[in-house]
Amino acid sequence: MGAEGWRWADAWIFVALVIASGAGRHRRAPSSRRPEGVRLTDVLSTADHLNQAIPQRHEVETAVRRLVGAGLVSVTDGWFRITPDGEQLWRTRPPAGLSTAVDTVQTALSRRHTPGHADWALPEEEHAAAVHEYVKRSIPSPRRSPEGGGPDRS
Repeated sequence: MGAEGWRWADAWIFVALVIASGAGRHRRAPSSRRPEGVRLTDVLSTADHLNQAIPQRHEVETAVRRLVGAGLVSVTDGWFRITPDGEQLWRTRPPAGLSTAVDTVQTALSRRHTPGHADWALPEEEHAAAVHEYVKRSIPSPRRSPEGGGPDRS
């Protein structure tokens, strides 16, 4: 694969986007005011669960530029969405478990699409804020007793 081919990180971010968005199962009604899609924190959380690592800012930025440029993903006002072409790629990839989904998606990307380029930037502070939010919400809070008298020590 040449230097301009799809990278493993591109597939990792794509799979994280698909899984975080529910692979199209949780689409909102067109009349809904809340946009369809997921936020960066959800993408980072899912990517961490897939690979036990939070993607670095440059990995997310590069992958999203290439995926948007290929017409597989869109980003509007901080909402990441899988396009119909992206959904088609996901649905028609070779069957595999989640542990190998990134590898099968990378193979499918290489066979069916050319990486694109879009002018999209992920500011350092936006990535840092999303990482902070993810880490903060992943720390379990102490359990409270049903009587409301403080942490449950049972």
